[in-house]
Amino acid sequence: MSISPVSSDWFRNIALLSISTNLPTMNSANQQIPSGDFFQSILQAMLLEGESSTPSQPQQSNGSFWAGTSPILDNIKDLSHIVNSTTSLDFSEVSLEKLNSTLKGKLSNLGEQFVEAGKAFNINPNLLASVAMHETGNGKSQAAYEKNNIAGMMGKNGLRHYDSVSESIHDMARNLRKNYLDKGLDSIAKIGGKYAPVGANNDPTGLNNHWVKGVNNFFGTLV
Repeated sequence: MSISPVSSDWFRNIALLSISTNLPTMNSANQQIPSGDFFQSILQAMLLEGESSTPSQPQQSNGSFWAGTSPILDNIKDLSHIVNSTTSLDFSEVSLEKLNSTLKGKLSNLGEQFVEAGKAFNINPNLLASVAMHETGNGKSQAAYEKNNIAGMMGKNGLRHYDSVSESIHDMARNLRKNYLDKGLDSIAKIGGKYAPVGANNDPTGLNNHWVKGVNNFFGTLV
């Protein structure tokens, strides 16, 4: 397959992404350059955009590689969201103070519940909290207030009702461990493909299109 000049620019940009001196300082023990399915999806989107439009004129702003590039890159300028998407989703210690300062509405001050559920099912508490924040608009949804359902968990009669938010958190953790992580779906992008599949019959307004990005964004704010 021949590579057009436009596509060549995108290949050059993605190579620069991997080696750019503008990357945040990384601790090699728990962070890495983005790779795998998530990284490939970014590359594919960039190439598709490069084939359908003319890249904007390169600009220089504070020496940043990102200046004047495509709208897709504009949406991923915060590299921590990409880097952290490759972080292990198994349990690890998190900042309870940061959790409680971030959780709002029906989720307020429930950081310890996310940590306990994370320990019980070997899941990163920040992942559990990120899913809950995305599913509920950070604790503001009707399902959260009326059914204590903070993860969009469904039953035979629609959204499940829980006696407490804590019960909902633990049920979400059980589900993620048994039906996702233990089956090799070990990234937010992979989980999203099953948890909130794009084009699902029960998603007529297309909200699932935003699931992976939304959960990733919350996850990035917690690390």
